[in-house]
Amino acid sequence: MKLVSRSAWGAAAPTGSYARISSTRGAKVHYEGSAVPGALAGDHGRCAGHVRDVQHAHLNDPKEDWIDIAYSFLVCPHGYVFEGRGLNVKNGANGNPTLNAGHYAICAMVGTSGITSPTDEMLNGLVDAIEYCRAQGGAGGEVRGHRDGYATTCPGDELYAWVQRGAPRPGNSGQAPAPAPAPPSGSSSAPSFPGRVLRLAQPMMHGPDVQRAQERLIERTWSVGPDGADGWYGERTRATVVGFQRDSSANGWPLADDGEIGPLTWAALWDRPVTR
Repeated sequence: MKLVSRSAWGAAAPTGSYARISSTRGAKVHYEGSAVPGALAGDHGRCAGHVRDVQHAHLNDPKEDWIDIAYSFLVCPHGYVFEGRGLNVKNGANGNPTLNAGHYAICAMVGTSGITSPTDEMLNGLVDAIEYCRAQGGAGGEVRGHRDGYATTCPGDELYAWVQRGAPRPGNSGQAPAPAPAPPSGSSSAPSFPGRVLRLAQPMMHGPDVQRAQERLIERTWSVGPDGADGWYGERTRATVVGFQRDSSANGWPLADDGEIGPLTWAALWDRPVTR
């Protein structure tokens, strides 16, 4: 996946605090629903600027009162995936708070004039973003259009028809997004996910869920500091989680090394083979 981070495209800081989510039912596909400059198609160097323009418009929308760009991710005509609000964060694009928490929002840079049809590279980028949300963000298997469950024409007829075909990759293979990983249940030995992403925060996170994760790290030979499993998610615990995630990825159990314990890292604490 050709991921462009917020810092790489020059994102402005959000004006408020994000609502955190640990998982979603899947992803919803959007389009911009307005003019998208045709010049983007021939010059990828313009795409970051366009994402900044979208963010500026959203931050200055008096009706919506968004705290940031509304989408989780945006995909340009060249197949690059621009990080919007990103993973494990409620988006602002699906129509209401319940819908925003239910699916990640992935926007194709397609509109009503200028660029009006997705390129093959863009479709591949959309599939990349969907698979990324599943592998790293706890997304389920659903792929829907914005209009599913909300009165809108988004994502336009052409993209919506693609969604209804199962969101396949272009070309002869017709490959749809890879199936979502099994949630931490069933054959998993992990206890139920505690329902919040454990991470370094201010005020510092504290509770029995943090303590249980620390205990499991210690059981698997990872040190969380001189105080042991004290239930506080401090700098030392975060560093240990990053080390665990990197060790997992190096040994065939890929995890994002973000220092946060979401559903995938929580399950890995119990299910992945011991490697040290």
